[in-house]
Amino acid sequence: MNLKVIGAALIALLTFAVTPSYAEEATDPRASTGGAQTLEDILARQKGLEVDDSFRRENLGRPENAQPSSSALGSLGGVSDAEIYRGIRYADVDIKVSNKGAAAEILVQDGGMSWLLTREQDIRSFAGFGIGGIIVALVAFYFIRGRMTIEGGPSGATIERFKAFERFGHWCLAGSFIMLAITGLLLLFGRAVLIPIFGHEANAAIANFSIWVHNNIAWVFMLSLVAIFLMWVRHNIPNKLDWEWLKEGGGIIGNGHPHAKKFNAGQKIIFWMTIVLGASVSLSGLSLLFPFEMPMFAKTFGLMNSIIGTGFPETLLPHEEMQYAHLWHAIVAITMIIAIIAHIYIGSVGMEGAFDAMGNGQVDLEWARQHHDLWVEEEQAKTNASPSSGHPLGQAGK
Repeated sequence: MNLKVIGAALIALLTFAVTPSYAEEATDPRASTGGAQTLEDILARQKGLEVDDSFRRENLGRPENAQPSSSALGSLGGVSDAEIYRGIRYADVDIKVSNKGAAAEILVQDGGMSWLLTREQDIRSFAGFGIGGIIVALVAFYFIRGRMTIEGGPSGATIERFKAFERFGHWCLAGSFIMLAITGLLLLFGRAVLIPIFGHEANAAIANFSIWVHNNIAWVFMLSLVAIFLMWVRHNIPNKLDWEWLKEGGGIIGNGHPHAKKFNAGQKIIFWMTIVLGASVSLSGLSLLFPFEMPMFAKTFGLMNSIIGTGFPETLLPHEEMQYAHLWHAIVAITMIIAIIAHIYIGSVGMEGAFDAMGNGQVDLEWARQHHDLWVEEEQAKTNASPSSGHPLGQAGK
């Protein structure tokens, strides 16, 4: 018989013999692993993708599922080591530890990898693109719009804009925030940026110093935030003037000078953003400073679920609370950094005469009339004095 015919027949028989078993395995991707996770499962979990691990959670610690000890892959007892470690991973075993600290019995916390990947990928990207983007936008805006100058030039007379204690509170808040921002960014980008340039030892020293500064200067920020709120909240209540100010672009777009009192709509937005986001970042910071003692997210998720019908988890491990607090702390802080960079631009190079308000407290009278005309009228009405009469409210040129 022709050898080619015999070979074809053998191939056909082999194909028919193998196909049924292959088709059976295809219906269960884990059949070839004896029910264990596949390489695809492992790679997907490392990438932070959602993996259905119910096949593992439902196979914990049951002796009847263990391979017999006589087989090549048999265990030494009724339960295999793999099942024991899966029980530890999913907190499904009774752990006895001598350390009675918070969550000491949790030996493996499965969400750690997802948290790490989110921090190293999403949070870093948000910080890099957000901060870099606002800087590029402001540089472009400066070259397109130019500096906002005082129309007609400075008048030579000044009016007191902020008292000494107001400026002290502002600079305490601003200085502490800048230190927190720098040290926070060093901790976020240290491993990715500093280690390749300076090495591990230098990064370790910088990280340790940054942690110490960050944890201690945070108290100055929180106290200053309270002081600023108490000093200026009455001036930052929204009113109908704010809507008119926003419709005219605050004078930044165009050449108009919309009416405003002591704080215009733009400054009110910065004020409330600082208060709300500052309070939020402070609470998450306190949760991180006192781990396992100030859980925030389980109760917050429960409240959100009851009000708006979301499906957030309401029972969280202490480690999960810390991971949520860390991510929220970073997101809110980066958002504040982006907004404050724009605020710094307007208060310095972006607007002529603006820095004097927090520099020495005295601003040019013409600048004040153009940007806060109603406030100037109120201050002059209080003293019933001419701006150039020598009264502290208005002084002659320097």
